[in-house]
Amino acid sequence: MAEKQSQPRKPTEVLHKVESRKRLLEVAHDLEAACQKYQFAIYDLKEEMEQKGLKFSLQCLVYEVCGPHQSRKISEADGKISAALSCRVSVYREGSRVTLAAIRPTAAVEMFHAPQLRSMAEEVEAVMLKIMDEAAA
Repeated sequence: MAEKQSQPRKPTEVLHKVESRKRLLEVAHDLEAACQKYQFAIYDLKEEMEQKGLKFSLQCLVYEVCGPHQSRKISEADGKISAALSCRVSVYREGSRVTLAAIRPTAAVEMFHAPQLRSMAEEVEAVMLKIMDEAAA
């Protein structure tokens, strides 16, 4: 009987995108509400940049989304991954739709060759995707 060979695991898709028919500011508001619901912190980078006198010409909002407890665990387990924290979600106009986009935490773990952190990254990613889906809905 022939032995079944395992297939190599497909690399994680790096970018996760969700489209919405809502207005950009409505999606931004709903993203903030979803982050609060899941106890994720959120920082508006565009607002911070504008406070420093830098203006964005693109209609784009960039948020740092952070699960503080998970970020601490991941950073303590492997310090180099702290370079990829916090997760960013951008909300921008793409044609007639608004798009939310984020780099998947599981892709970051693969990029840093840290398979021991995959399960933690999967937990963070699951919540992040829920947040994005709820904001886009």
